[in-house]
Amino acid sequence: MKKWIKTLAASCALLPLAPFAALHAAEPVTAPAVAASVPTVDADPALWVVKDKDTTIYLFGTVHVLKPGLGWFDEAVKDAFDRSDELMLEMILPEDQADVAKRMMPLAIDQTGKTIPQRLTPEQLAAYQAALTSVGLPANAFDAFEPWFPAITLSVLPLSKLGYDPEQGAEKLLTRFAKEAKKPIAGFETLEEQLGYFDTLPETLQVAYLNVVVRDMDKLGPTLDTLVAQWAKGDPKTLATTMNESMTETPEIAKVLLWDRNQRWADQIKTRMAQPGTVFVAVGAGHLAGKNSVQDYLKKRGLSAKRVKY
Repeated sequence: MKKWIKTLAASCALLPLAPFAALHAAEPVTAPAVAASVPTVDADPALWVVKDKDTTIYLFGTVHVLKPGLGWFDEAVKDAFDRSDELMLEMILPEDQADVAKRMMPLAIDQTGKTIPQRLTPEQLAAYQAALTSVGLPANAFDAFEPWFPAITLSVLPLSKLGYDPEQGAEKLLTRFAKEAKKPIAGFETLEEQLGYFDTLPETLQVAYLNVVVRDMDKLGPTLDTLVAQWAKGDPKTLATTMNESMTETPEIAKVLLWDRNQRWADQIKTRMAQPGTVFVAVGAGHLAGKNSVQDYLKKRGLSAKRVKY
């Protein structure tokens, strides 16, 4: 059990949301072996910039886990990063996963004693248990946990089998590049805040989230591939359409995990504009796509985010 807890500790740090797994994924137990001869495929993800007379803030949408061989850190993206004085992520990636797991457990385990089987209908329970066994977990592995925790587990554990490598994720690489260049790294949120988004969801929403994850597990690969392709083409409009299809059943969760956070980040960006300098902001691409994006909330605050053409 401890191994799985540490794995999901890394996952939660990136706020995976099952219907949007392509943009909110995380670290599987083992990464796939990568041949040294993997060819590089060019990718041109979308990039925006917000400016005033002495401050420049770049907005870059990321995918948290990618397949090897996708060349996105070049051209305008690399130039913007190199020009920046600091890197701002959703949160600073934790290095001590054992510590993360220790801080997560009090929230993940249900303190009332209510179990997962007690929350599900017989049909839902059968499907849920089958999903757990399909990824190599015992059917009762998370009976004592709140529903959001097994939902995250089932969202991220299959990714390595689909060929996705967390070490290729944009945040991982940007963090490494920033450390090499001795650029400061900051986060919009803390680990506790991110875990709290899940923990404070009403039980009905947590159960709905879990049931959607279980039902759509077989769609994870195709959906992930589609979203990554749209991201690589720099097509946030189509990406938003794909995501909106996933949000129709759980708009309340999308509000908590996407739109409300976008508003808060827009406030922080507006505050940061009062200080001179250049910042490279990198957050999940879903936060920079479609209605209620970070750019939308910046506009309401009098700031214009312009697409960087390259």
